[in-house]
Amino acid sequence: MHTDTERCVRAVRSKDARFDGVFFTAVLTTRIYCRPSCPVVPPKPENMVFHPSAASCQRAGFRACKRCRPDTSPGSPEWNVRADAVARAMRLIQDGVVDREGVPGLAARLGWSTRQIERQLLAELGAGPLALARAQRAQTARLLIETTSLPMAEIAFAAGFSSIRTFNDTVREVFALAPGELRARAARGATKEPATPGVITLRLPYRTPLNPSNLFGHLAATAVPGVEEWRDGAYRRTLSLPYGHGIVALAPRPDHIACRLLLTDPRDLTHAISRCRWTLDLDADPVAVDEQLRTDPLLAPLVDRAPGRRVPRTVDAAEFAVRAVLGQQVSTAAARTHAARLVTAHGVPVEDPEGGLTHLFPTSEALASLDPESLALPRSRRTTLLTLVEALADGSLSLGPAGDWDEARARLLALPGFGPWTTEVIAMRALGDPDAFLPGDLGVRRAAAGLGLPSTPAALTARAARWRPWRAYAVQYLWATDSHPINHLPA
Repeated sequence: MHTDTERCVRAVRSKDARFDGVFFTAVLTTRIYCRPSCPVVPPKPENMVFHPSAASCQRAGFRACKRCRPDTSPGSPEWNVRADAVARAMRLIQDGVVDREGVPGLAARLGWSTRQIERQLLAELGAGPLALARAQRAQTARLLIETTSLPMAEIAFAAGFSSIRTFNDTVREVFALAPGELRARAARGATKEPATPGVITLRLPYRTPLNPSNLFGHLAATAVPGVEEWRDGAYRRTLSLPYGHGIVALAPRPDHIACRLLLTDPRDLTHAISRCRWTLDLDADPVAVDEQLRTDPLLAPLVDRAPGRRVPRTVDAAEFAVRAVLGQQVSTAAARTHAARLVTAHGVPVEDPEGGLTHLFPTSEALASLDPESLALPRSRRTTLLTLVEALADGSLSLGPAGDWDEARARLLALPGFGPWTTEVIAMRALGDPDAFLPGDLGVRRAAAGLGLPSTPAALTARAARWRPWRAYAVQYLWATDSHPINHLPA
């Protein structure tokens, strides 16, 4: 996109917010970079150059605009659509892997050399992994500076900087303000609210439109007691994080998602934000998705009635795989009951001062040693569950952001008790494949028949070829024709 100068200029002149995060505009005369929807008067075309990432702008010596705050743009939808190594690398960097494990750790997860990953990211994004991670650290630091009262030294290390000097230099370079000036500037425009110790409140941006009904409805209707809940208009859940644990509350707003995070260690902020954005599919491009789905005249009325549906995902892929097995051939309520029993018996207890959450979902390692006789499941389902958690625990099955979608599908199908439905629902909601499809799902077949679409799996798969690469979103529109609670925001 950033190489198409004419298209980028049109987007900047029309202040098209759909392209925020897709490319960045760097102004040669002011040495400032902006998002395409920046409210200032657009510069002359000859004074604009375009970059694929904020890190690329910073690497070229540009600083962030104070009006549009381009560092807070939604992420590029490209990294969720693609399954190649560069896209997987970007998902890992967004999860904070470089901060925790360095570039060698990133390369090891991808099976590449550090030189290969550096060369590929430079070619495509104009910045290497260290520069991309540095830009993310700067954004995390800004959030902590503006939304908490933490001392600057604690913020520096929580954001992933190795020293206070590096933190100060980076903030000044990226934002043209010292950390103390950033905090003072934010305080002048902020409304005073009672502060809760340890709580970080922020806004998660997204590209409009966003339909919250199926997104939050699905998460609330399938919530595991003790781990998830719907309270005061927000989806709340516990999080297992690299340095500790946390509790998050996510509530839909007209132009953002209100996010309230309670972390035991502020170093987990980057990872927690990444997981929340992933769960709500906030980096999607709904206009591109809906335009493609509208090409089918039978699907178009559903899209026009409620555009902007997202795919409800999960904060932890391994957790969702376990829950998918527990939900095989049973109702939503029964699946919640089975999962709640596992949580009570094997989950780590936590304290929730603001609600009714009690546990972290048990890890694969904790579940690998459970007694199969303690499971109130058919014997074949017990075998499926135990085989799955053993594969997750020993690393022979990887479902993380660096995983290859096709390889993960093949490994899942090789496990006993895994068929196309379980594999594809994991690909859709845990792996994030936007083209995952469930032609054999009862709700999908019922909706297809009601719309006049083919209702047999083979015929429906053939018809759905025109929906690619967005078949996972088509499933959300088909599911939404039913009155099931997953399609409605709770009262």
